[in-house]
Amino acid sequence: MDIEAIRKEVERQVMAYFHMEATPAPYAGLVTGMDVVSHLEHSLLNPDTTETKIRTECAVARKYSVAAVCVAPYYVSVAREELLGSPVAVGTAIGFPHGCMSQAAKLAELRECMANGATEIDVALNVLAIKSGRLDVAQRELEEIVRMAAGKAKIKAVFEHSIYTPEEKRAVLTMIRSTGVEFVKIQNMLSGHGARVEDVKLAHEILGRNVAIKIDGGIKTLAQAEQLLAVGASRLGLTATAKIAEEARKA
Repeated sequence: MDIEAIRKEVERQVMAYFHMEATPAPYAGLVTGMDVVSHLEHSLLNPDTTETKIRTECAVARKYSVAAVCVAPYYVSVAREELLGSPVAVGTAIGFPHGCMSQAAKLAELRECMANGATEIDVALNVLAIKSGRLDVAQRELEEIVRMAAGKAKIKAVFEHSIYTPEEKRAVLTMIRSTGVEFVKIQNMLSGHGARVEDVKLAHEILGRNVAIKIDGGIKTLAQAEQLLAVGASRLGLTATAKIAEEARKA
């Protein structure tokens, strides 16, 4: 039984009954200019990032009131200290970058990050299990993470899409949708091409509106940010935060 095909057919029939048309660009024109800034996540994950740099860049995030910063687990408590009293969320990444440690290790990392003040967690899926045909292993792990974080932190399942076949992409996104995560993060660490509109469109097609989408990868201009948000992204992970925020101010 192809559950995804059934879902799409039911959706098609409902839309036909109510004379609705599919929207190729679900948020086109809705998030522009200064509105973009509240969808930015200031990424501070480079391996040479110092504590001084974290404090300086958290001040940048606070200045522009971006959605969140994303720091390594080691710096979660520092970011929490710097952002206390601001609307900027403290995010981090566990199992980074490819989620290939044990489930127990990943849960321990999650527990510590939440205790230190992280309220948004990018979770790397176990790609070795997925590529070995054990999607069920990755699913059980993600479900346990969602259960542990419930009411404490938003979970963003990392989708390193370039390592998957077209069939695996659909299977992984369908699996993620069923686990109750708040976000899918389309990661471009290995893609070689950075954030693309077509990747957001594919994820949105499968995830629908119940799972938000974050994407990263070389986002440098306001126009690029607006494009990605227009087709379904809700968050943009980037380092060019101040540049885009200033561009938005002048738009």
